[in-house]
Amino acid sequence: MIPRYTRKEMAEIWSEESKFKAYLDVEIAVLEAYEQLGLIPRDVVSHIKKNAKIDVKRIEEIETITNHDIIAFVEQIGETIGEASRYFHYGMTSSDLVDTATNILLIRATNILLEDLETLSRTLKNKALEYKNLVEIGRTHGVHAEPITFGFKLAGWHFEVNRNIDRLKRALSEISVGKISGAVGTYSNIDPEVEKIACEKLGLEPEIFSTQIIPRDRYAFYIATLGVIASSFEKIALQIRLLQQTEINEAAEPFGKGQKGSSAMPHKRNPILCERICGLARVIRKNVIVAMENIALWHERDISHSSTERIIFPESTALLDYIINLTNRVLSELEVFPDAMESNINLTRGLIFSQRVLLLLCEKGLPRKQAYEIVQRNALKTKEEKRQFIELLMGDSDVRKYLSEEDIKSCFDTRWYLRNVDPLFRKLK
Repeated sequence: MIPRYTRKEMAEIWSEESKFKAYLDVEIAVLEAYEQLGLIPRDVVSHIKKNAKIDVKRIEEIETITNHDIIAFVEQIGETIGEASRYFHYGMTSSDLVDTATNILLIRATNILLEDLETLSRTLKNKALEYKNLVEIGRTHGVHAEPITFGFKLAGWHFEVNRNIDRLKRALSEISVGKISGAVGTYSNIDPEVEKIACEKLGLEPEIFSTQIIPRDRYAFYIATLGVIASSFEKIALQIRLLQQTEINEAAEPFGKGQKGSSAMPHKRNPILCERICGLARVIRKNVIVAMENIALWHERDISHSSTERIIFPESTALLDYIINLTNRVLSELEVFPDAMESNINLTRGLIFSQRVLLLLCEKGLPRKQAYEIVQRNALKTKEEKRQFIELLMGDSDVRKYLSEEDIKSCFDTRWYLRNVDPLFRKLK
């Protein structure tokens, strides 16, 4: 994780101290299961809880000798609990500990992400309602199409965020499992009841069927979901970048007092926050490929996945947390320029109303192909001669055979295009 793009709460979850604390929580849950089943003396757990101390520096020292971080952890804890160490990690394999503890950390990280998304959903809802009736041009292929409202655009983002909340909840259920089944997963040296009790204490479901590791398709699904969510935020940021282009100038990300846009050109106000969001989203998507490739391991397991997951789990959750919060800031402080939106609506001299003219000609009895050709002819002439579209339609004898002056004027009423916006906004929640 890069501190520049990592918020404090998420950084704490993925710290070494937090990781080893989760390891200890898993080990104690297993010991409590042993005690509950009468498999170890009753004073063992209380003794370990009282005396076990995590020393990260000492773990690192031991690992330089063992070249095995879990053995280093177990030995370091063993140094603090004395004779009770013979019960510590009993019957377990490293992946029992690592996978179960990692999922505890992923759950904590995911709960932060869900809170982030809920906050952003509310921001978008409020902004959508604020700009519900602010008319702007809709664009397809980057070309003016028909009128929408800025609130309509924001409402679309709101619903996408809500879908991502649902997706993340499903992904959370995928990784809310634990595994305490020993080497190769056959429970050869550990009672299945231990796994059941320990997982319940940890708030996890026992993995229904594992080898020595929890199957990696679960993590691929989880990271892929983060990739989808990151892509949604890239979409929002990209839209704002496009709206901030000089030629469009309909909205702009916040620009702080004393902020500088360019080292060379003092006039510049660049969309650096949105560009940062777009760039970091690519990193998360890159991690999706790694998670997919981790599914295929040798036989009951190898550890080619282990090194990558030390990177992609913290990195993906930390970056997405950062992206969501940065997006919320951008949207909360977004500058909107209604005058530019109105100017852009009029930029094409009325061509954006061409479909309404086409449909009205059809309603009056003209075959669609013929109506299309008449409207297109006048549209092209509008561009070539830089004249108003309505003026050309008024003077076109083929049009006037079917449409009166009032008919033509009615086609240029923006309200007609937005008459169904209210029912759409009632879906906001």
